[in-house]
Amino acid sequence: MSVHNEVKRVTTHTLQWMKDRGEKISMLTAYDFSMACILDDAGIDVLLVGDSASNVMAGHETTLPITLDHMIYHAQSVIRACKRCLVIVDLPFGSYQGNSKEALNSAIRIMKESGAHGVKLEGGEEVADSIKRIVGAGVPVMGHLGLTPQSIYKFGTYTVRAKEEEEAEMLMRNARILQESGCFSVVLEKIPATLGKTVSEDLRIPVIGIGAGRHTDGQVLVMHDMLGITKNFSPRFLRRYLNLYEEISDATRNYIKDVKSQDFPSENEQY
Repeated sequence: MSVHNEVKRVTTHTLQWMKDRGEKISMLTAYDFSMACILDDAGIDVLLVGDSASNVMAGHETTLPITLDHMIYHAQSVIRACKRCLVIVDLPFGSYQGNSKEALNSAIRIMKESGAHGVKLEGGEEVADSIKRIVGAGVPVMGHLGLTPQSIYKFGTYTVRAKEEEEAEMLMRNARILQESGCFSVVLEKIPATLGKTVSEDLRIPVIGIGAGRHTDGQVLVMHDMLGITKNFSPRFLRRYLNLYEEISDATRNYIKDVKSQDFPSENEQY
């Protein structure tokens, strides 16, 4: 029987158990109570309250504008829904880069005010001290390397990262630093599949990929992209399992038509 079916509540220990046994980890983003209920009930292993809420919920071009208060609000909504999965919350841009004390205070606020199970932050060696301090306070930390969207203006593009040998070696080095600093897991975003495989095999801790190939220990997608709620974002790594944009549009048009024609409500749909 798989670990997935054995556990009643997924923890960081469960994810390590899954990696050790070769069982892949499933992860999606979530931002609200109703959708989190569905995803948790379906058996997802991890839900990430991502700073991608800045894009898909608030309509911003980047993840930079979302605040710590916004993230706590979304995390509270998701936590109320989840009975089984592990819930991790992104530390938003500006809430941890200043110094390790600020990072710790931000992580503590998320944990205390939302009831989340851990936090995620972007970066390598430059955030190692913050990771150590947060983990030292008892808060699980997930790292994030490769394409780090909070640094988009430094990169200047959303292109694949670590294609060149020098950057690949730096990513590997940073992955080891994150592990040594106490991260329980690392997300690798938009890097060559061969590098994703190498990092996953090198690290003891689980590696979750998004556009990092099939050999990572698990996969994560943005829920809105996976369900086809968004329509203008089509990277190679995205598989759409539904086309909800069209289905919801069709349902809305049918509703409008029925209201205009006085077909809705019918005799059976009134008191």
